[in-house]
Amino acid sequence: MSEKPFIVQSHDIHLDSEYKEWLLEVKNRYRNAQIKAAVKVNSEQLLFNWQLGRDLVLRRAEEKWGKGIVEQVSLDLQDAFPGVKGFSARNLWFMKQWYTFYSSKPEAMALILALDDKIQVGSEKLKQVASEIQNQKLKQVASELHFPIVFGYVPWMHHVLIIQKCKTVEEAAFYIQRTIENGWSRNALDDNIRSDLYHTAGAAITNYTERLPLPQGKLALELTKGNYDLGFLTLHEGYDENELETALEHHMTRFLLELGKGWAFVGRQKEIIVSGKSRKIDLLFYHIHLRFYMVVELKVKPFEPEFAGKLNFYVNAVNELICTENENPTVGLLICRDMESTEVQWALQGITTPIGVATYSNVKIEEVRAQLPTTEQIKACIELAEEEYLQSKKEAE
Repeated sequence: MSEKPFIVQSHDIHLDSEYKEWLLEVKNRYRNAQIKAAVKVNSEQLLFNWQLGRDLVLRRAEEKWGKGIVEQVSLDLQDAFPGVKGFSARNLWFMKQWYTFYSSKPEAMALILALDDKIQVGSEKLKQVASEIQNQKLKQVASELHFPIVFGYVPWMHHVLIIQKCKTVEEAAFYIQRTIENGWSRNALDDNIRSDLYHTAGAAITNYTERLPLPQGKLALELTKGNYDLGFLTLHEGYDENELETALEHHMTRFLLELGKGWAFVGRQKEIIVSGKSRKIDLLFYHIHLRFYMVVELKVKPFEPEFAGKLNFYVNAVNELICTENENPTVGLLICRDMESTEVQWALQGITTPIGVATYSNVKIEEVRAQLPTTEQIKACIELAEEEYLQSKKEAE
């Protein structure tokens, strides 16, 4: 973000480099204060929602006061705090569902609590805010769960979406962590849940962990999916690889989201010259944070063993011709229409470069309409034929 020019008042002042550095520090402190305040407000609101959901569960409110008690609490809170959003009966039901989702599986909650130690967002000051929330201990009863710190970094409606669509706490923990790490919007979170990222992330068949040094091998595996959802593409029936590449290039922003955080698109049909011959890589990407290239080869048909050899060649070529000494080893990823796992595993045996194989799905196929005339066109043809018949008859008389 570029800094705005100084606004100089009509006073006898001298703005030197020390002033500039100090002003920058003041601005950064204020921005951090804004972020800290936003995190604290969100955490406080979520803590309230957690406590209210807890009360409705542990007090057995419906058994004690009747089935309409949630609606009554909603009306009473809206009356007490007019104009405050979040007290609808629907939202209160979400609060109860939220607490129930996690409290009914206390053994799995260890996964959520473990995320508290993995918070990657913000500075130490932000972590202090989270610590303040944690220190607000609730009055404990036998089956009560503490409010996890990590919940405070995820907006309320994200939580609602997660508990509505996730079947297990393990799956919920996965999406909570990815939301924090990637800064997902609610729509992005919804897209990733719909594409079943939980089950496909890191599910590609690869040799990454064997052919890459730790921790790159593990990270590279986590970055790849077993299947890529290309539901944002529409192609005609019988499309070829070139058409698939073109469509992905035209929708590269969406494809980068499907690949995950940190990827940059280098180019399509990236040319490399080997022994005087021109070779072209389908798609080339670069991971900004982990500093390595990824060669992506596309196939619109099922996996064949010879595909692995070609990908191996391209990975070696990028290492030799493009990579610098400051970059990590290149990885290869073949994305094909289908694959048989045994064939892939055998094809990767003996290959020393890190490569993997995944599939793609959900490409929409355009409906080809039959070239039939419309009703209006048929009617016009009939009228024209009748006119021509009458005209010829008249001329014959």
